[in-house]
Amino acid sequence: MDLQPEEMKAIITRMKRANGHLASVIRMMEEGSDCEAVLTQLAAVNKAIHRSGYAIVATGLQNCLDAGDGIDSVDVKKMEKLFLALA
Repeated sequence: MDLQPEEMKAIITRMKRANGHLASVIRMMEEGSDCEAVLTQLAAVNKAIHRSGYAIVATGLQNCLDAGDGIDSVDVKKMEKLFLALA
């Protein structure tokens, strides 16, 4: 399942935003911020990363379906393993 850079632009942008957000969470921790605030922000980073992962798998699946072979060309076990890796 090869992904083209132009297909990944929005996902890359989301990941870069999550990376910046994680840096701010680390800074919060270094500055001794409130535990609840840190955990809330960390949960947001986690959610952004997970959504990016699902978007990558969905894009790959769409590429398989668009290849012309239809659903029969999809390796179901491989797709299941990818989804479970994100769970």
